Amino acid sequence: MKLAVAALAALLAVTPAMAEKLPIRRIFESPDLSGPRARGVKLAPDGRAVTYIKTRADDLTVSDLWIADVAGGEPRLLLDGKKLAPPAKELSQAEKARRERAGVATRGVVDYSWDEQGHAILAPVEGDLWLYDLASQQARQLTHTPGDEIDAKVSPKGGFVSYVRDDNLYVLPLAAGGSERALTSGGSELKSWATAEFIAQEEMDRSTGYWWSPDDSRIALTHVDLTGVDVVDRPEVGATGAQVVPERYPRPGRPNAVVELYIQPVGGGSRVKVDLGGDPDIYLARVAWAKDGRTLYVQREARDQRRLDLLAVDPATGKSRVILTETDPHWVDLTNDFHPLHDGTFLWSSERSGWRHLYLYAADGKLIRQVTEGDWPVGAVAGVDEATSSVIFTAHKDTPIESRVYAVSYAQPGEPKALTPAGGQWAVAVADKGGAFVGTYSDPKTPPQTALYRPDGTRVRWIEENALKAGHPFWPYVERLREPTFGTVKADDGQDLWWSMRTPPGFDAARKYPVIVKVYGGPGSALVGRTWQSPEDQALLDAGYILFSLDNRGTPNRSRRFVTAIDRRMGQLDVADQIAGARYLQSLPYVDKARIGVTGWSYGGYMTLLLMTAPDSPFKAGVAGAPVTDWRLYDTHYTERYMGTPADNAEGYAKAEVVARLPRLKPSSLLIMHGMADDNVTFDHTTRVLFALQAEGLPFETMVYPGLRHRGGWTPNNRMHRTLMTLDFFDRKLKGEAAPGTPADR
Repeated sequence: MKLAVAALAALLAVTPAMAEKLPIRRIFESPDLSGPRARGVKLAPDGRAVTYIKTRADDLTVSDLWIADVAGGEPRLLLDGKKLAPPAKELSQAEKARRERAGVATRGVVDYSWDEQGHAILAPVEGDLWLYDLASQQARQLTHTPGDEIDAKVSPKGGFVSYVRDDNLYVLPLAAGGSERALTSGGSELKSWATAEFIAQEEMDRSTGYWWSPDDSRIALTHVDLTGVDVVDRPEVGATGAQVVPERYPRPGRPNAVVELYIQPVGGGSRVKVDLGGDPDIYLARVAWAKDGRTLYVQREARDQRRLDLLAVDPATGKSRVILTETDPHWVDLTNDFHPLHDGTFLWSSERSGWRHLYLYAADGKLIRQVTEGDWPVGAVAGVDEATSSVIFTAHKDTPIESRVYAVSYAQPGEPKALTPAGGQWAVAVADKGGAFVGTYSDPKTPPQTALYRPDGTRVRWIEENALKAGHPFWPYVERLREPTFGTVKADDGQDLWWSMRTPPGFDAARKYPVIVKVYGGPGSALVGRTWQSPEDQALLDAGYILFSLDNRGTPNRSRRFVTAIDRRMGQLDVADQIAGARYLQSLPYVDKARIGVTGWSYGGYMTLLLMTAPDSPFKAGVAGAPVTDWRLYDTHYTERYMGTPADNAEGYAKAEVVARLPRLKPSSLLIMHGMADDNVTFDHTTRVLFALQAEGLPFETMVYPGLRHRGGWTPNNRMHRTLMTLDFFDRKLKGEAAPGTPADR
């Protein structure tokens, strides 16, 4: 009997409280319910340490910089974001925009970089720069200026720190007594030096406008001229007032920024202009130096995005020649897979076979060999180990809903070797030398875990184990954690559409449940995957809803045929696929087919509006967040990639537009949300819907957020309010009930 009691006591000590409901307020309080997660993970150049950013356990709005030695020992705090961040400093518009593009929602240490020698770490903190010296284990403030130093870097040899301030590029010698020096002058908001324009940051995954040569002697830098770009007068409404911001926003078919590229000697001398060709209406997609610094590589993308040229540039003269060209009748996707090697060859990825795969090229652009092949897509090149001629990459090789880390020889290609196990999703950062990597893994029952791995995939040590066990923030509620089921339905062309479904705690298949479909649907992002889900979803599950998502044609991790099916017809096939998912839901015996709702943000908000206004829509209610409503109002690079211009695809633009569909909206079935300072999907996307619905006399609901942009700057309280509004709306529309009591404590 005593043994039985002891066993029961031991079980109770490690088992969470059965079915303890998760209060909504707790989802948005510190510490993070998903546990301590490592973000921005990087390996030291010598491979002896791992650094990462982590939000504070006592304040989710502030992030710090941490380090963990590979040899062992507890991770330790390097830079305390709360101590270093000035509490009341107002960031410049340029820095606010950069953070918005990056989705940064915290203050403190939000970015950092190692020098290539592994001696120091550079971190911008609220507009000023701090340098942490590994030898002395001391941090010193490098700049104390009223303006913001942005896009800061340590030069490859460690001789300088560089940064942009007030649209000009500066260098600061790191030797004692050195003072900053401007490499450019005359920069302004309209004509800036060394900056990445809006389109590059928002749509091209290029956040910088300058690149150091390997020997510290030169910098390749952009000059961006915005004077020809249309001014969009964007209202920016805050909590205490409003202003009209004249934003230079390039819309489809209208002029883009003119971007030129120069090479600037750091020690003095004339700046050299790079020959980017005779057509100024192109995109400067990528820039990289050869390992020996004798060649500058530039990726030049045509305005219609159906051609991508790789240029080899002579840094001394700026003369260029095309050594490789990718073309596609739909569009050519940009990647970060180009890797120059020390012997002059380079790695490149292409989708010419119908799937993204890796190729090895000679310095003159002649194909040496294909490195990977098969009916599966490479995700991204994570690193290269030249000592073993291996390339490390992620891929959705076995199924679109899982990713793993693989290695393959580019000298003697064969079947890629999986370095990590199956079952979830992986992200990886690879050491500059040796092939060791830091991997972050999660699955539906495992919050993100980060560890250091040897080149063969053997785990060396945990960086953040984040084990879901007693003491973890989510542990008291783990019995309510719902693992999704996965399956497929067929698109009308026979392709498989993957879906995921989570049922509420205490699910009873003999009952009928309301469903909320969480949708994104746009190119570049997939919702369906074996990965840890946001605890915010638990609020909807605990309220008794089934959650369902489907990845329609056009979403990533699939074949070229699947991804390009939406070409020139966004808002058509993607909608048809989501409707097919809803019809499948209606066939399930435990789904109340008359009580299906839909919600999404950005492209997901757009999809919500389209699905709510589809003929014979199966959706009873929808919550649309920050929706695109007319592609003529969105930006050039994204929209023209998939839709062309309004002049050459008038029919496609007309079919994709929302307002003409609004008379089909069921009365009182829509809640629309938007940040009132959104500079990406500007607020006029929503105001035109509000005006049209009012003109039709159709009742609807609205919630706007003063001062908030598209993704960055949302505080935990903002996100809690958005969740409460969504839940309250669906409770009233799908259940016919109002939320009782204090909403956040439900």
